[in-house]
Parts: sequence; structure tokens; C-alpha cells
Amino acid sequence: MDSVIPEKQWSMVKLSEVRKVVSYYLTQPAVRILARTSITPNAITWFGFLLAVGSTAFIITGYLFAAGLVVLLAGFFDILDGALARHRNQTTHFGAVLDSTLDRLSESVMLLGILALFLLTGEQSSFTLLTKEWAILLVGIALVGSLLVSYVKARAEALGLDCRVGLFTRAERVIVLALGLLLHQVAYALVIALAIIAVFSFITVGQRLLYVWQQTKIK
Repeated sequence: MDSVIPEKQWSMVKLSEVRKVVSYYLTQPAVRILARTSITPNAITWFGFLLAVGSTAFIITGYLFAAGLVVLLAGFFDILDGALARHRNQTTHFGAVLDSTLDRLSESVMLLGILALFLLTGEQSSFTLLTKEWAILLVGIALVGSLLVSYVKARAEALGLDCRVGLFTRAERVIVLALGLLLHQVAYALVIALAIIAVFSFITVGQRLLYVWQQTKIK
């Protein structure tokens, strides 16, 4: 089956391998330390979620630079839990479901925090060139796209299909969101970040649907 996968789709598969290598080298120093403790991968998962909630509190109160730093830290813990589980050979079905659930919840909470920020800043602000209504709509589109990216992969894998492709996964969304928050003093940085997340999330949904369709077509 591999031989008939289009070259463009192969490049997406290879991109997923690059992500794995990068995450491995980023997490290994921390994994070696945590492996000597009694801290469990699930505890790391919950801590990462609490960090995401904390970043949302910073967003709502207007401390966007601090929020950006915490978003990056939460993203690091998001990959650290799985790395620790694999290092200890403690991967479980429940841990995978918990991780996936809290990832979706974390992302939703952070985007809803930005929505609340737009609501609280009035009709128009330095954060966005859009009116309040359009800014809220943009957050909603970004949220739907983000959730769909993960849903398509989960649904495909539940059917026994491979779905490792995708240009804009959670890692990229976290980085772009964090940059939008860190650079909030640059004109329209946050709304540009949201627009990037919205557009590329739906592109990734299309990539994954096409990849799944190609596999079912082959079968």
C-alpha cells in the first residue's frame, strides 16, 4: 500500500517523523530526571492542563506576554507526559484517552479565554482590526478547526487507518498561539495568529480526509 501513496502525502508522513525526533530531543533531559521520581505520566498530563487553565486566567486579565510563556510551558508538558510514559513503558489506553481529552479541553479553554478578552476590550481594540463580532467569529472558527484536526485523526485510527499526516497539528497551533500572545504589542499579532490557526487547521483537516480517502480507496 505504501508504494501508491502520493509523494505529497509521503512528505506529510515524513513531517510527522521530524516532529517525533524534535520532541524526543526536547523532552529527554526532563524525562531522565522525572524517571527517577514517583511522578506518573498522568500527573504530568494534569499539570499541563492546569498550566493551560493558568494561561487562560492571564489572557482574560490582560497579561498576554505571561500567558504566552505559560502556553509554551503547557505545550512542553503536553509532549512530556507521553515521553515519560514510553520511557517507563507505562503507556496505557486510559492515559492516551486522558491525554487526548485534556489536550482538547486545554485548547478550547485558551481560545475561549481569548474570546472573553475580546468581549471585555469593547467594540474595537489594539488586539484586532476587526469589530468585536468578527473577532468572536474568528475565535469560533479557530476552535472548530482545531477540534476537527484531532477528531479526524482519532476517528480514522479508531477504524484502523493511518492518519499521521497534517501540516498544522497541535504543536504548531500551540506555537502560533503563544507567538500571538507574546507579540501582542505588535499591531494585530493576536488576530493574525488566530487567522493562521483557523486557515491552516482546515487545510490540515482536508489533508487528513484526503489521506484517509486514499487508503479506503486502495482497500
